[in-house]
Amino acid sequence: MQRVMTVYGTRPEAIKMAPLVAALEADERFSAIVAVTGQHREMLDQVNALFGIEPHHDLDLMVPGATLAQLTARTVQATSELLAAERPDVVVVQGDTTTVLSTGLAAFYERIPVVHLEAGLRTGNVHSPFPEEVNRRLTAPLAALHLAPTSTSRHNLLREAIDPAQVAVTGNTVIDALQWTTARPVSFRDARVQQWVDEARAGRDLLLVTAHRRESWGARMVEAITAIRDLAASRPELRVLLPMHRNPVVREAIEPLLAPLDNVLLTEPLDYHEFAHALAAATVVVTDSGGVQEEAPSLGKPVLVMRDTTERPEAVQAGTVRLVGTDGGVIRAAVEELLDDSLAYAEMANAVNPYGDGHAAERSVAAIAELLGVGRRAADFDPLVSEDAADRLVTA
Repeated sequence: MQRVMTVYGTRPEAIKMAPLVAALEADERFSAIVAVTGQHREMLDQVNALFGIEPHHDLDLMVPGATLAQLTARTVQATSELLAAERPDVVVVQGDTTTVLSTGLAAFYERIPVVHLEAGLRTGNVHSPFPEEVNRRLTAPLAALHLAPTSTSRHNLLREAIDPAQVAVTGNTVIDALQWTTARPVSFRDARVQQWVDEARAGRDLLLVTAHRRESWGARMVEAITAIRDLAASRPELRVLLPMHRNPVVREAIEPLLAPLDNVLLTEPLDYHEFAHALAAATVVVTDSGGVQEEAPSLGKPVLVMRDTTERPEAVQAGTVRLVGTDGGVIRAAVEELLDDSLAYAEMANAVNPYGDGHAAERSVAAIAELLGVGRRAADFDPLVSEDAADRLVTA
C-alpha cells in the first residue's frame, strides 16, 4: 500500500482535506496518515470531529502571540522531524497557509513528493491576501503534483512554467464537504442562532457577515463594519448574523459598532456544521473569506466580497460573486440592491457554480494514484460538462 500523509493546521484546510482523507481511507491502494499542526486549535478539532477524523500525529505548534516567522520556523522543524520518522510515499498539503509552505519545504528537504491540493489560485498582488498569496506561490515549485480546482487555476500554473503533465483539474473539495455537511441535520448550540436561521428559512432576510482578513485590519475594517452598522440601523426588519473571529484585533473593530444593535447577533465562531447551515439559510453573504466565495455559490447565495482582489475570479466572471472592497458606501449600496431588486438578486443567485460537482476528492485520489504509479487520473473537471450531466440526470 502507498503511504499518503495529509498535513493541515487550520479550519479551512481541514474542511477541504476531509473529503480527500475519506476517499484515501476508502481506497485499498493507500494507507492514509493524518497529521495536524494545530494552527486553529479548537476550530480544527471541531472539523475533525464532524468528519470522524482522528489524526495520527498532532504537532500542536501554535503558541499565543507567535509571529509568522516563529510559526514558520517551528512548523518546518516539526514537520521535518515527522517526515523523517514516517517516510511517507507522498505528502499532501492544502491551500495557502503557513502549514502549507512550511510542510512543503520540509518535504522537499526530505525528498518526498509534495501534492498541492487547491493549487494555482492567484490574485497577482503579493500583499493581498497576506501572507497567503506568497505562501501558495512559493509552494508551487516545491510540488510534484498540482491539484487545481479550476481551469483558471491551471492556467495560472502554466504561466509560471509548471509542467502541464503535473497539473490535474479536480474541482474544489470544499463542495464535496459542503454537500456532505448540509445533507445532515443540525442543532445550533446557540438558541438565538437557531431562531434566526429558522426565521430565515421561513422567508425573513438574513445577512451573514464574516470579517477577519489581515490586510483589512484597522481603518479599512472599521469602515466596512460601519457600513454594516448603518445598514442594520436603517433596516430594523433585517437580521444580521456575524460569527466573530477570535483575534482580538478583529473583535475590537466589530463589537463597539455592532453590539448595541438589537437586529445584529454577534456570536462566537460557529462550528463548520452550523456555519454551513447558516450559509444555506442566508439571503445575502458579505465576507472577506476565501472559502465562503466557493461555498455560497454552490448554495445559490449572492456573495459580496470585502476585498479589492480575489484569487477566485471564476465566480466573479460567472456573476455570483462581486468585489466591493471596504468602501462603506459601496458595501451598503450593493447589499441594498440585492435586498430590494429581485432581478439583480436572481441574476447572482442563479449563476453557474464554477467550483465543483462533489467529486473533487475522487479526481484527486486518481491523480495521486497516477503519480505513485498505481492508477490513472480521471478527466479534468469542467463545470459546463458537469452542469449538462446534472441536467440530464434531472430530466431522465
